[in-house]
Amino acid sequence: MFNALIKNLSILKKFLFVNFVFFIIIGTFTVLYLTNVQPILIKKKTANHIQIINNTISHIDRLKIKFNNQDIRKFLFSTRFLFQNLDRVIFFDNNFNLIGDTDTLDLDPRSFSQRLDAVELDQINDKTLKEKKIKKELKKKDKLSPKDILLNYSKSKDYGRPYTFVQENYNQFLLTTIKNIIIDGKNIGFITITENANDIKNAIDERKTFTIRTAIIVAIVILIFSIILNRYFLKPIKNLVDYTKIIKDKSKEKTNINILKNRNDELGTLSKSLDDMTHNLQQRIQSAENFSTDLVHEIRNPLASLKSATEILNETSDKSERLKLLKILDHDILRIERLITDYSQILKDEVALSKEPMNIIDLKYIIKSVVDDFNNIYETKRGIKIEFIEKNNSSNYKIYGIENRIEQIIANLLDNSISFSSDNQKISVELKKDNNGNVLLKVIDEGQGFKEKDTKKIFQRFYSNRPEKFGEHSGLGLNIVKNLVDLHGGVIRASNNPNQKGANVEITFPKS
Repeated sequence: MFNALIKNLSILKKFLFVNFVFFIIIGTFTVLYLTNVQPILIKKKTANHIQIINNTISHIDRLKIKFNNQDIRKFLFSTRFLFQNLDRVIFFDNNFNLIGDTDTLDLDPRSFSQRLDAVELDQINDKTLKEKKIKKELKKKDKLSPKDILLNYSKSKDYGRPYTFVQENYNQFLLTTIKNIIIDGKNIGFITITENANDIKNAIDERKTFTIRTAIIVAIVILIFSIILNRYFLKPIKNLVDYTKIIKDKSKEKTNINILKNRNDELGTLSKSLDDMTHNLQQRIQSAENFSTDLVHEIRNPLASLKSATEILNETSDKSERLKLLKILDHDILRIERLITDYSQILKDEVALSKEPMNIIDLKYIIKSVVDDFNNIYETKRGIKIEFIEKNNSSNYKIYGIENRIEQIIANLLDNSISFSSDNQKISVELKKDNNGNVLLKVIDEGQGFKEKDTKKIFQRFYSNRPEKFGEHSGLGLNIVKNLVDLHGGVIRASNNPNQKGANVEITFPKS
């Protein structure tokens, strides 16, 4: 039920709701604690009163004190040490008549001496009596008298057992404990003990004050934290969600993703990553759309040629003409086959590149392996010699990359150079390190070279300035090389050899 309740709430509302629930739970337990702590403290005081009352009754019984004014007064003077921490002790007879009251005795600190003899009432200083009378009247104001409490006690169901009556006003917290005095099985009167228990009130007030202050502080902290959470975390996250919706809906609405990208925290990093991913995805979509359009265009041309050649082939009987048309058919079929093969390879490469991990690899040994494979094929077949030249004699040509993709780069470059080279020509593969520690790879041939002034165009898909043997190529080889070099963080450049015929393709790989 709780999960269903907060399921559709925003993060901020969930946070506030959970804090509110915990706040209510803690508040409930606090109220229960404060409600129970007062009775516990009162019970401790009452237990002390009952103990004093029992001791007093025991002394009265042991000393055979008669229950009248004179004997009780003497008893109070002789046993005043029992009542030092109490405000007032009163004795009543069975008819609820007052027969002893510590408020009428001189029990101020001067009386608590080592003397054990009785102090008579006529020895009390008149001035002290007047002051005590005034204090007594002040104490009696706005409270029940002990006799009133006794009368209420005699009518209650607690009659016959110790009973504590609580009186609380704005500046006093009085506890009055009443108990029957039973000696030899007879009830001879009552004793009441009154104590100003302001320490209980103070303890309760301190706990209430602490609780209220804590609640206010916690509420302020939650409020401040909620504001910070909303402003610096939840609002940016909402903006990111809005950004993804705009991208999803292909809306032209402006976004504030650039503001989030300027943050120097995890949200800023997330915003940059999300924007980069979106940008790359859009580029991939655009590239796929353009590539599909270009591929359709490239396939349409040989298909049109195939159609025309087929129609003419059906109508002609000339043997030489038919052979010519068959060569055209073979050329166009080969062209379509190369287009489909290379396009399929590009799609496989894109999938593989997203899964294959990069490692530190040694470029020197990869080049040697590919060069040896090509020499075994083309040195005998066409007399083309591929020479590997190591410029620095360095033992370390390590880069961070994918080994089979590096092999694909070198193989495509060699395949391209061989296709533009005549028989018995030489191709050089040079490897060296520059002053910054980057690895430089060069493939130099003696072929036709580039006719273009802007050699960057040759890395475009289906570049229009095509060689004579264009049917043997799809026009995607150098574009594949360019994409793989970019993946490895490298840079590829193409130029003509300055002093001789032929082309020069140079790749710079960053050091590992």
